[in-house]
Amino acid sequence: MNIWVQLAIWVISYFVSVAARPKPPQAKPAAFGDFQFPQSTEGTPQAVVFGDVWTPDWMVLGVGQYRTQAIKQKGGKK
Repeated sequence: MNIWVQLAIWVISYFVSVAARPKPPQAKPAAFGDFQFPQSTEGTPQAVVFGDVWTPDWMVLGVGQYRTQAIKQKGGKK
């Protein structure tokens, strides 16, 4: 009988602690203005690169697509 009382106390204390813990704040999604990208000046020669490459140039001319909506697609059939 003693083990069932301990188990009941454990279950009750678990649910009380889950209900009493503070809720974490919801993080807002990152906006494009939150990023700091270096900008090129007019007249500076720029290299054109196709694909993924490591380059010593620190200039960023284009950035990827920063989506604010989830991508939803159906899986293929097997």
